Amino acid sequence: MNVKHIRSTLKTLFARLVIPAAAAISISVHAAQPLKVGYSDWPGWVAWQVAIDKGWFKEAGVAVDFEWFDYSASMDAFSAGKIDAVTMTNGDALVTGAAGGKSVMIMLTDYSNGNDMIVAKPGIKSLKELKGKKVAVEEGLVEHLLLLNGLKKAGMKESDVTLVNAKTNEMPQVLASGDVAAIGAWQPIAGQAMKSVPGSRPVYTSANEPGLIYDVLAVSPASAKQHKAEWLKVVKVWDRVVKYINDPKTQPDAVKIMAARVGVTPQVYLPLLKGTHLLSLADGRKVYVKAAGFGSLYGSSKVADDFNVANGVYKAHQDVDSYIDPSFTNAK
Repeated sequence: MNVKHIRSTLKTLFARLVIPAAAAISISVHAAQPLKVGYSDWPGWVAWQVAIDKGWFKEAGVAVDFEWFDYSASMDAFSAGKIDAVTMTNGDALVTGAAGGKSVMIMLTDYSNGNDMIVAKPGIKSLKELKGKKVAVEEGLVEHLLLLNGLKKAGMKESDVTLVNAKTNEMPQVLASGDVAAIGAWQPIAGQAMKSVPGSRPVYTSANEPGLIYDVLAVSPASAKQHKAEWLKVVKVWDRVVKYINDPKTQPDAVKIMAARVGVTPQVYLPLLKGTHLLSLADGRKVYVKAAGFGSLYGSSKVADDFNVANGVYKAHQDVDSYIDPSFTNAK
C-alpha cells in the first residue's frame, strides 16, 4: 500500500497499527497457500501420483499441489520461482543451481536401475565394439555421463568414440538413420529406439552403476526453511508410496494409477517401473552419508559436478554440500 502522501502524524499511526496487521494477514494467507511441486514423466516421480490419487497428503495434514510438466519445463518453472520444488536428477540440481535456480535436495525418490541406456545397432554386443564408431548422446546430460562411465570401466576413453550431439527425444530417428552405431537415451525413448531398429540392444545401462543417477525432490532454500514442518510431512508420505508400490498385493493398483498418469497400459508401464529402484526413507538415510563414490549422494553429486565442469555445462565447480540437506530424510 502506498503511503507517500499521508501526513506525518497519520503516517506514524498507520505504521504502528495498520502495517503490523497487514503483515500478519499476509503471513496468514501465505501460510495457507499449498506447496507447489513440479513433477514429470519418470517412474520415480510419477510414483507421487499414488499419494495424490489416494488423498494421502490431505490425511497427513499438508496442502500440496503437484503440477505436471515436461522435464526441462519443470526445471525452468522452478528457476523462475513459479513452483516451490521440482523433481530432478542430482546432477541437474547442480546445473539448475549454477544458472541461478538454487535448490536443496531434501529426499531421494530413486536411482536409475536400467532405464538409462546406451543402445547399439544390431551386431554390436559391447561397449568395446564401439571403438572408432559414432555414438549419439545429448552432450552434457546424464546419458553422456553414463557413456563416459561405461567407457572408463571398459578401459576406454571418450576419444575412442566419435560423439554426435543430438536431442534425446530424437534418438529413435537418429539410430534408425544408420549414421551412428549407438545412441544414449532413457526410457521410454530408449525402448522406442529399439523398436525402430529391430535387433538393436542395450550394451550398457544405469543398472551397471547404481547411484550414478539419483533422482530427488529439490526444494528452494527459502521454502525449505520457511515451511520445514510441511515438507517433513511430504517426505513422510513418500514412505507410504514406496510401500504401496512394492507390496505385491497393492502393486497392481499402484501401476494402474501410474500408467494412467502417462497414458499407457499397466502392462506397458510395469517394465519401466522395474528399471527404477525406489528408495524408502531408510534407504535414503544410507545414501545421505558423506562418502566418495556412487553409494553416497555427496559422492555421486561430486562426480556429476566434475563432469559438468569438464564438459562446459557450467564453468565453476559447485559447493555440492550446500545442495544437500539430510535433515528432512533423517527426521524421526
